[in-house]
Amino acid sequence: MSAKTTGRDAPAGDLRLVNLTKRFGIFTAVDDLGLTIPQGSFFALLGASGCGKTTTLRMIAGLEQPTSGQVLLGDRDIARLRPYKRPVNTVFQSYALFPHLNIFENVAFGLRRRGIRSVDDEVMRMLALVQLDDFGHRRPAQLSGGQQQRVALARALINRPQVLLLDEPLGALDLKLRRQMQIELKRIQTEVGITFVHVTHDQEEAMTMADTVAVMNAGRIEQLGTPADIYEYPGTAFVANFLGQSNLLAAEAAGPAGSAVPVTAHGAAFSVPADRARADRGAVYLGVRPEKLHLADSADEVPAGHQHVTGVVTDASYVGVSTQYLVRTGWGSELSAFAANSGLGGRLPVGASVVAHWDPRHAFLLPRESGQDDRTAGLVDEPVGASS
Repeated sequence: MSAKTTGRDAPAGDLRLVNLTKRFGIFTAVDDLGLTIPQGSFFALLGASGCGKTTTLRMIAGLEQPTSGQVLLGDRDIARLRPYKRPVNTVFQSYALFPHLNIFENVAFGLRRRGIRSVDDEVMRMLALVQLDDFGHRRPAQLSGGQQQRVALARALINRPQVLLLDEPLGALDLKLRRQMQIELKRIQTEVGITFVHVTHDQEEAMTMADTVAVMNAGRIEQLGTPADIYEYPGTAFVANFLGQSNLLAAEAAGPAGSAVPVTAHGAAFSVPADRARADRGAVYLGVRPEKLHLADSADEVPAGHQHVTGVVTDASYVGVSTQYLVRTGWGSELSAFAANSGLGGRLPVGASVVAHWDPRHAFLLPRESGQDDRTAGLVDEPVGASS
């Protein structure tokens, strides 16, 4: 076994980014980033275009040099190594398969380049891993987009990288194929057990596949955690409306009172459990996810303990699994409510008077700059909470 192979087969350790910064002239793409990606995890960097996620990936891959900082794999700083000397491989959105080679030779390319002659068993093992056992003789042009993506994945994994980087790998696929590949990528990562770092702007991809998600904004990590933790308890207004949708109301918090935090907005009184408050005094956003907001015909139908506000349905969109409503409140803002199409109730017509209500245990409080309302924060049109 060659020294290079031994290096790739050695335990990788965690991938750590320490004070990682990248500037292009006066523009800071990645700003003093600190991040630990546990060995063997499926990790997602999620963010909008221009947030710095792809630049971060390229610095890990060696395709961009950091302005400052370290890229540590275990205790080894790989930030100044050339890309081909790093135990890292990248799968791009474009696949970059060799059109003149068949699938077998595309997958074998990395091994042959390293001077390994006996490749048959390893290539067939990789093709089996991506469920393309019988496709070795075909050319890339004879495969679907999803199949080509699997070939690109096999070609990267055959080199036994310690870290596999996925740069928007499913972006070119249609919706059905994309969802199938999300399941396949997670299955493959579980089988091979190496660290996957997945860069995407697609929240569904990140939540479906990743053990841990880092939401990036303006070159920094806005929030880091499991998909469920980030979704159920966002840390900032940006995260609340980037990972899913949120009804956010500019409000004022009076400080904790026992186990709850009283807040007021538009002359109405609200409360949120203290352990659901990222901020508990002064200017805050009161947030409720649309699927946690329920619609009733009258206040008499609101469960005890729920908070509520009256309004009028201004839009109803049927999207299969749910019907998505907009409800205009008395002060002119709109709430978004998602009602599951369970077959237990009829759809509400536009113009219907309703009571929007929720369990305060499903609400949350976020910090807000004083004087900032929903519109100036760049959020949905001043959606609301309730009065009990």
